[in-house]
Amino acid sequence: MTAGSISLGGQTVEAGEKRTFRFECSETYHGDPIEIPVTVINGESDGPRVFLTAAVHGDELNGVKIVQEVANQYAPEAIDGTLVCLHVLNVPGFLAQQRYVPIYDEDLNRSFPGNSRSTMAKRLANTIYEEFISKCDLGLDFHTSTRNRATMYHVRADMRDPAVERVARAFGTSVILDGEGSAGTLRRVACSDGIPTVTVEMGRALRFQTAHLDRALHCVASVLAEHDVLPDRPVSWPGWTRVIARGGEKRWLRADNAGLVEMEWGPHPLVEEGDTLFTISDHFKDHVEVVRAPSTGLVIGVSENAVTYPGHPLCHFVSLEEETVEIIRDDIEQGVFDVYRVGGFQWPEPRWYTEHRSEPDR
Repeated sequence: MTAGSISLGGQTVEAGEKRTFRFECSETYHGDPIEIPVTVINGESDGPRVFLTAAVHGDELNGVKIVQEVANQYAPEAIDGTLVCLHVLNVPGFLAQQRYVPIYDEDLNRSFPGNSRSTMAKRLANTIYEEFISKCDLGLDFHTSTRNRATMYHVRADMRDPAVERVARAFGTSVILDGEGSAGTLRRVACSDGIPTVTVEMGRALRFQTAHLDRALHCVASVLAEHDVLPDRPVSWPGWTRVIARGGEKRWLRADNAGLVEMEWGPHPLVEEGDTLFTISDHFKDHVEVVRAPSTGLVIGVSENAVTYPGHPLCHFVSLEEETVEIIRDDIEQGVFDVYRVGGFQWPEPRWYTEHRSEPDR
């Protein structure tokens, strides 16, 4: 939290300096270096050290673009503190356009804090964590859904921790899923070490989705404002927020039968109790399974695969109380969600953002 030089990844970055470099984190079979692109923006004044990470799963590209834009947008004289931008964590997966570390299909985001004498993924995780994450004060970890799925723009955070809750609410998504995260995830390990971190989920894998990107840059600025990295900027409020508890308010709806899947919900994410969400049929349409909404709520994640096995997850569903439902209905009437489903779970623009220092009474 003090002004001055910072040492990260073998580089010393002075106060008032912006530096880009590639950090060698491992090597290929040929002995060629595996390098993480890094941007460090070290402000001239005191402030927290904030990390931004992307592509811990190699096919999740929206975050890669966000980190690129943040690294390009901010200058040392414009911030108090330090931005540590790790553009791609899972470089082998990114190069192969795969979710996991190739060959052994190791999940880098189940490998933190890592082990310098273990597997490839654990060694990568250990190096990343020790060289960068452990030296920061808070963080944003950007994700998308995996292949053949799409997810609503939302945050996942351990809302029992006041410092984490502060980051999550400042980021300004309408939906926050409460939970500490799975063992070995970057955010769970960082939070346990006193580095409040949230996971930002948005859209689809293997593409850039402009509406998500524009909104995320706005939300990054809001977090930086809340933590006085941008002391002259306001904190934003999205208009409505629903914190989804750890209990039964959210669930995956699954197929009971195998067959061909057709989406029936949409175009907006709000569905009423009993609405048809999916139909599943065999090739002869002798049997048709109808999957209905168990209550009034939101479709926040969905499989986009046109075929399914029994037990396969079709939809991540969240129940809502009537007060929130009425706010969303108002947004629907004003056209906010007109391209939601076809646009890959994107809001067309963040038109409901109002600028102020704290959100309204909850």
